[in-house]
Amino acid sequence: MNLLEGKTALITGAARGIGKAIAIKFANEGANVAFTDLNYDEYMQATEKELNSMGIKAKGYASNAASFDDSDKLINDVVNDFERIDILVNNAGITRDNLLMRMQEKDWDMVLTVNLKSAFNLTKAVQRVMMKQRTGSIINMSSVVGVSGNAGQSNYSASKAGMIGFTKSIAQEIGSRGIRCNAIAPGFIETEMTHKLKEDVREAWIKTIPLRRSGKPEDVANVATFLASDLSSYVSGQVINVCGGMDT
Repeated sequence: MNLLEGKTALITGAARGIGKAIAIKFANEGANVAFTDLNYDEYMQATEKELNSMGIKAKGYASNAASFDDSDKLINDVVNDFERIDILVNNAGITRDNLLMRMQEKDWDMVLTVNLKSAFNLTKAVQRVMMKQRTGSIINMSSVVGVSGNAGQSNYSASKAGMIGFTKSIAQEIGSRGIRCNAIAPGFIETEMTHKLKEDVREAWIKTIPLRRSGKPEDVANVATFLASDLSSYVSGQVINVCGGMDT
């Protein structure tokens, strides 16, 4: 359908997992794709090669989204290479799960910095580009645990709940400039992270989902494509759960 033809997307943390699925979906819809990860390793190289084979322009950047200076440099580099940025997907994130009584301060700080401060860094840097263009779509990756909470994930839940408040505030701040900002709240999605769970834990999770199955990265990518495209031109400040009814 080429829903994103002529657009340039920047996706953080996209060498694999949900970020990579979004990058591939965007490329399938005609977008040029800039993407990041911490290191220019074999994962990034493979993703970059795969995207470029799809007939669009793609480039991977080694960049730390949690660094304000790295983020500012990244936006400048992407604009120099692609000339514009129409879509920003703040996808970079980590977990350091534990009960609060056992959680170390460093694990709280690290999760809040990587998951939430990174969205501030990239959004602040990209808004000057999008304001000049007077158009843009910012998509922040939250989580159903940011909506409903989860025992043993107070740091992750806090970071993802913060992402929702950030999304709604930014939508109000820069909507008049033609820039939209929305959040996606994935539920139990099949990734390398969830594959590390024990089978009984996975089965217990799935039983809580009305659709009785886990989600795929492509399920999230489809919603991201809607929010990135002109199909959602009157959608801003919203949180869309992609959880199979888990948070119903």
